[in-house]
Amino acid sequence: MKTITLINGDGIGPEISDAVVKIIDAAGLKIDWDVQTAGADVIDREGTPLPARVLESVRKNKVALKAPVTTPIGKGFRSVNVQLRKELDLYANLRPCKNLPNVKTVFSDVDLVVVRENTEDLYAGIERQVDENTAESIKIITKKASERICKFAFDYAVKNNRNEVCVVTKANIMKLSDGLFLNTFREVSQAYSQISAREILVDNLCMQLVQKPSQFDVLVLPNLYGDIVSDLCAGLIGGLGVAQGANIGTDCAVFEPVHGSAPDIKGQNKANPTALLLSAIEMLRYINEFDYAKKIEAALFKTLKQNICTPDLGGSADTLTFTDAVIANL
Repeated sequence: MKTITLINGDGIGPEISDAVVKIIDAAGLKIDWDVQTAGADVIDREGTPLPARVLESVRKNKVALKAPVTTPIGKGFRSVNVQLRKELDLYANLRPCKNLPNVKTVFSDVDLVVVRENTEDLYAGIERQVDENTAESIKIITKKASERICKFAFDYAVKNNRNEVCVVTKANIMKLSDGLFLNTFREVSQAYSQISAREILVDNLCMQLVQKPSQFDVLVLPNLYGDIVSDLCAGLIGGLGVAQGANIGTDCAVFEPVHGSAPDIKGQNKANPTALLLSAIEMLRYINEFDYAKKIEAALFKTLKQNICTPDLGGSADTLTFTDAVIANL
């Protein structure tokens, strides 16, 4: 039996975590869940939203499923998500974006994957106040980080039968920083002759994504562009409520939905567990439980085709009703 860390989050986190665990268990896959609490709810007891025990659990188990966690505003604590990525060196942010049945969107043929570098760029947080009227941020792009994220994108393409990896930069303007990322991509692509390599500028990409997203397969981007484009792509498939995500490193991987903890509907049985369930399905593929991933995904899609969905997707099902419907369709 595989042991996996479950960070059940706060807000709606525990509700959707319970739903996903229930579905996986009903599918017949036995997992020993190492449940860890984090976020705003543990600050008073432990003095931090991310206790060391959480990091120790993920390091030990290598894989975690994480529900949304609130970062306190105005209390001086770092984002739990950012801290997890930094402490565990989760250098690759993976955001598959694919249309779901009966989720109304402008396009019906979206099936792409955003691979975002997760550790540097402007998100390195190197800033200074030059004077009272001027501030500056330093953009960090390194050969090492660029190389490993480009290799990750090509390896993902090979493993998942994808045909093309497209690098996204603004190298026509930032010739040194984005130029380094682009040149590294070109070097890495030489080792993957079976995968097409494509280049595009980020502004052109955004225009083309809202015109014909089906032309794209795997996108690989520096941190800032990846953050923006991944949310744009979530909008193409119905919004953050159905957007899955993962943060993957050399030794550990944390799978999580993109949306927040929605404290305004906490405990009201209204939360949509779809994004966390999709993240869990990606996690099952990561640990090579492909049959269970396929089985659960088919049950989810069948449920949506039956128009059983939560209010955020235009339906009337509550969290428990939706969960039970997915289980009935396994």
